[in-house]
Amino acid sequence: MIKDKYSLKNIFLLGSLFGGTLVFAQTKVTGTVEDINGPVENAIVNVKGTNISTTTDSDGIYELVVDTGKYSIVVSKQGELSKEQSLNVIDQNEISLNFILESITVNQETNLNEVVLVGSRSKGRTQLDSTTPIDIIDIKDVTKDVGQVSLNQILNYVAPSFSSNTQVISDGTDHIDPASLRGLGPDQVLVLINGKRRHTTSLININGAFGKGSVGTDLNAIPTAAIKRIEILRDGAAAQYGSDAIAGVINIVLEDSTDKLRANISYGGNLSRNAENSFDGETFQANVNYGAKVGTKGGFVNFSGSYDKREPFNRQKEFTGTIFTDYNRPDLYPNPTGVDITDAELARRGESRSDYVSRIGQSKNEGGALFFNSLFPVSDKAEVYAFGGLNYRLGESAAFRRQPSQLTQTVQTIFPNGYLPLIQTNNYDRSLAVGIRGEIDNWKVDFSNTYGNNTIDFNAKNTVNASMLASSPTSFEAGGYRFTQNTTNLDFSRFFDDILAGINVAFGAEYRFERYQIVAGEEASYTNYGKARQIGTNSDGTPIYIADPKGDVNTLFAANGSAIAGGAQAFPGFLPENAVNATRNSVAAYLDTEFNFTKNWLVAAAGRYENYSDFGSTINGKLSTRYKIGNYVLRAAASTGFRAPSLHQMYFSATSSVFQDGVISNSGTFTNDSREAQLLGIPKLKQETSKSVSAGATANWGKFKLSIDGYFIRIDDRIIYTGAFTGSNSATASDQDKEIYQLLEQANATSARFFANAINTETKGLDIVLTYQDRLGRGKLRGDLSATFSKTNVVGGVHASELLKGKESTYFDRSSKIYLESAVPRTKINLSLNYTLDKWNVYLRNVYFGPVDGATNVVEDSQVFTGKVVTDLSFGYAFNKNISLTVGANNLLDVYPDKTHLGSLRGAGGYFVYSRTGQQFGTGGRFAFARLAINL
Repeated sequence: MIKDKYSLKNIFLLGSLFGGTLVFAQTKVTGTVEDINGPVENAIVNVKGTNISTTTDSDGIYELVVDTGKYSIVVSKQGELSKEQSLNVIDQNEISLNFILESITVNQETNLNEVVLVGSRSKGRTQLDSTTPIDIIDIKDVTKDVGQVSLNQILNYVAPSFSSNTQVISDGTDHIDPASLRGLGPDQVLVLINGKRRHTTSLININGAFGKGSVGTDLNAIPTAAIKRIEILRDGAAAQYGSDAIAGVINIVLEDSTDKLRANISYGGNLSRNAENSFDGETFQANVNYGAKVGTKGGFVNFSGSYDKREPFNRQKEFTGTIFTDYNRPDLYPNPTGVDITDAELARRGESRSDYVSRIGQSKNEGGALFFNSLFPVSDKAEVYAFGGLNYRLGESAAFRRQPSQLTQTVQTIFPNGYLPLIQTNNYDRSLAVGIRGEIDNWKVDFSNTYGNNTIDFNAKNTVNASMLASSPTSFEAGGYRFTQNTTNLDFSRFFDDILAGINVAFGAEYRFERYQIVAGEEASYTNYGKARQIGTNSDGTPIYIADPKGDVNTLFAANGSAIAGGAQAFPGFLPENAVNATRNSVAAYLDTEFNFTKNWLVAAAGRYENYSDFGSTINGKLSTRYKIGNYVLRAAASTGFRAPSLHQMYFSATSSVFQDGVISNSGTFTNDSREAQLLGIPKLKQETSKSVSAGATANWGKFKLSIDGYFIRIDDRIIYTGAFTGSNSATASDQDKEIYQLLEQANATSARFFANAINTETKGLDIVLTYQDRLGRGKLRGDLSATFSKTNVVGGVHASELLKGKESTYFDRSSKIYLESAVPRTKINLSLNYTLDKWNVYLRNVYFGPVDGATNVVEDSQVFTGKVVTDLSFGYAFNKNISLTVGANNLLDVYPDKTHLGSLRGAGGYFVYSRTGQQFGTGGRFAFARLAINL
């Protein structure tokens, strides 16, 4: 037989997956795996040192096929001690080999499920043995008990250091929830799938929401049915994994089970005192997962599918602003002056203010996803793998309602009672990773390519272009975004067990290509047809005008004398000038080493060099250590990191409706190389840089496990989305302000925003995790208590350009500072209890969401929203080993955040009864649900 060490080498050199192999007689190895309670299902049976593995069925039976030779068979299962037996296969047709597993006790090894892949390129370490803190979340265990169905919301309640909430009146951000780790930005956490970099969304968050100005990863595009577990590394890791990993890394490990069909159907809604008709926001989800073995050496293909539908809900009870003025009833008021006649007109119509509300609560969403994960052994020490998926979601969010009194934005013949504009998003997500890994001369080698693309197209519905008057359509194609990322990796690692107490050396290289595009909308979506420009005068001195959407003369006026607005209301389409097709590439090389000086003392050191084609190079390093003292571990880490400015931040430009301090206006966002940026002295973007240190301790007392970790993160040159700069056309305005005013008017905007490296921040925090697991009576009890305490502060002054000295409050305004420092809970505590007895399961969870601040520029409207406790309770019953039912409620006690005070946080029309800028846990209230699960 050809030696194993040459098998992969030949594959790499030949670049093919086929070749001659010698055929030997094979032997079937079968047996049962049991513990004190009987047969053990889903135990992992592995032929040590090979890729041959399988899992036991519901009767604890497994089956393997091996060639002649000597082997070690290892069986492992969560909560049980691993067992290993030797096997000598000579010339038998079938061999029986049975295993009895024992439960873990005080001084025994940690269970397999706690072994993590992220944070180390050495052989798997446990959570408690790692040099940095890592959370492990078993998605199957979590989703069977809770009402949340999207990944962001599941993590928001399970992982204290993770924060995410559904946004409202934020355009595309209504459908892609910004998420953060340790209170930092959505773009300062790196997401991996099976250890490979996941692409970000094509959407940049430019509206009033947490994470303003950032580009995150759309976790909700990954169906929960496809996920085996999630690993959250809570420490800076840019020196190991590259850009974005300042707050940490989220690694999503895909499902790899075989010969099992898992399906579930969930239905729920808000059974709340504030719900419309006592029940709203219905959510339906269907999931399915099935895996099949490929060959006899551990190969598999696992498929997952999901379908989701989420109905909208509204928490605005009535519109408190002006709905009608005397201009709306010229038959009753022949000489109108703009007087508010709302109450009198509503009385005449037999209507109320509740008939003219917006939709402030949750957007509508419907879509589905298909994912796969696969492994194909091509020799005993080489395997090809592939995984990826498709996701499509159709979203519909509402903008601010246009009332009949808003004469410049309505067309009475089309919408005599005003209208609620709708923003429709077609969100397409696709990804594919393919690789080959194995051994060459005792070095583990992994060569892979990972592709990802996100496409979002916008349609403005139920709206008008008022400048088209009665000929205006009511729907518009507004354009969209595209983002593509392709990453190629070549990684090597080797463990030397004959040096010290063992050292691991890993090194590798990465090439990444990125493309960002903005696609223009149709002409009617952005054009103001009421504009003209003067081309001369006639003989009597009368100006001569020609129609020109970019002209500076208004020709269409509403009854009140104001110029009629152009473009699709609520979401003007992207201009041809906004269209962009930008690319860049980067190359990286890293070295990642781990030195076991003794069996108890580990020191790890990593360094990484990256070069970006658009801004240059960066070098980062990390040093971490861990020391074991009996059942205790002390650990510490220090690192430098960076985040490259995204292509979105560098090349995004658009005009959008912005709600700021109770007023709706159009704001233009311009690139840093634009004329507007040059006028204001806005410099080109560069990378953010970070320094972080952490220290902690863990304890393993058998039934109790504890980890405590403190951290400090300093980020310099942090990229922000600036406040709105405005020009002026007054006689006393400066030439610069006049030019800015003219440029903004051409862009159908009244103000200008930019992205800029403007501030430095410091984040301090403490994470505590305590778990307990034991038998209670005839059942099993698991308890988890976790808490995070964090605080982010801006340090030093704003890095304003010379031309903007004295305008720092606009450069980085008060609301932006609040979004960054205190718009998400700085304290979150989670206590969950899970008790299983025979066929019954009870799950109780209390989550404390700490206080947050409402983001506003009006100091008098400042408000702190107090901390709240949200209680979840569910009951599960297994009818048999194949069918189970869970019913329960998230937010059982129907808790709501504090109501906003009157002022800018509520809005001039009483839009936001609950804050949209400082969010803790949403405004849906009690969510009741039922879930039927089938396992075959």
